[in-house]
Amino acid sequence: MATTRRTFLAAASAATTAAGAFQETLAMNGGPKAVTYAPARASALSKWPRYGAAEKQVLHDLIDSGRFYQELPAFEKEWQDYTKAPFVKAHMNGTSAITSMYFALDLPPGSEVMVPSYTFFSPCLALRFFGLVPIFIDIDPKTATFDLEDAKRKLTPRTKAVEVMHSWGMPCQMDAISAWAKEKGLILLEDSAHAHGASFHGRKMGTFGEMAIYSYQLSKVMPAIEGGMGMYRSRAHFERASAFGHYEDPVKFAADSPVRAYEGTGFGQKYRMHPLAAAIARIQLRSLDERNGVARKNVAALNGRVTQLAAVAEPKVPGGAERVYYNGNMLLIDFAKLGVSRDTIVKALKAEGVPASFWDYPEQHKLKIYSEAKWWHHAPKIPEKMPGNAWINSNHIFVPCQYGEAPDLIEQYAKAFEKVWAHRKQLAGA
Repeated sequence: MATTRRTFLAAASAATTAAGAFQETLAMNGGPKAVTYAPARASALSKWPRYGAAEKQVLHDLIDSGRFYQELPAFEKEWQDYTKAPFVKAHMNGTSAITSMYFALDLPPGSEVMVPSYTFFSPCLALRFFGLVPIFIDIDPKTATFDLEDAKRKLTPRTKAVEVMHSWGMPCQMDAISAWAKEKGLILLEDSAHAHGASFHGRKMGTFGEMAIYSYQLSKVMPAIEGGMGMYRSRAHFERASAFGHYEDPVKFAADSPVRAYEGTGFGQKYRMHPLAAAIARIQLRSLDERNGVARKNVAALNGRVTQLAAVAEPKVPGGAERVYYNGNMLLIDFAKLGVSRDTIVKALKAEGVPASFWDYPEQHKLKIYSEAKWWHHAPKIPEKMPGNAWINSNHIFVPCQYGEAPDLIEQYAKAFEKVWAHRKQLAGA
């Protein structure tokens, strides 16, 4: 390709930056920090959860009024309007929403449900309460989401449903997954606990599957301290899932509902969302898209720089998807290709003032309870290896998202990465 004036200047600028960065001594070796932004200001930009006067006021008002339970139907209506889901039901947390969802499936014991191993325990473990069996599916190392090709290899005549998780706010490839599930007669389920506000071709996550769940736990994209939501495409699934944990619901259903007869008891659980959590969630929903937009813009500004460095990438966003960011900005680094260990890179970045970290998701198939047949109708088959899980767990770091205007901080973070990478041969021997 012919060199244009623009590409020549960009290359020259990059070379100059790299040369300057190499001349500076790493902070871990006594040099000046690349990040001089005031720590308190930087912390305020990435602080989570982000509660303010509105959340405090609504809690005071509710306590004074005593009209607590009106918050639940109000939040359900607002969430339904936001997502365009046919039916929704608030739950006390994401795990109770998942458990109710599996009850609503009403599948014969021994039926298999495909689930990612790279996930929280509840999407896998709750299956056992209904005699269902998890089939552990790997993740795509380019996206950290559901690996459809692995699912195709593991399909059996006993497989009745498939559940996908939108990891770290990244939508799965829902067009391909939906088409495959339909072709194979599988019930499609979504774990959207990380994906508040994310969409695929304009549709919010949670609206592709027959059922889906969200979590509003403190760390989530829309935090209410605790709370969950179930989303349902059919009236039958909605009524059955609702009545599992909400004894007060059957009397509300139409006379022809098969669940109506369970008035007063439901199906034995109590999963009502705390009304103060619902009130906080309503406030958080009002600013959700704005908050996601600011985080998305800031991540793009940083990643546009750091993904130019050797062996650095970001999870690939499917065409037509708009992702959100849960737990920070995940960067994928091929540490073997880079020739420097993750511990060394994180140590060097922290010394420069970048609060880099990593957290390896516990792989469910490796945990004790799945290997003990006594807990299961049929013992789960434990896969020998999950290469996607292993690669993502070993080759990522997180840096914080910023939720306010932060061009100076992002510039300093980018320079810190460039400085560390300029010294990577030195670090390789550290």
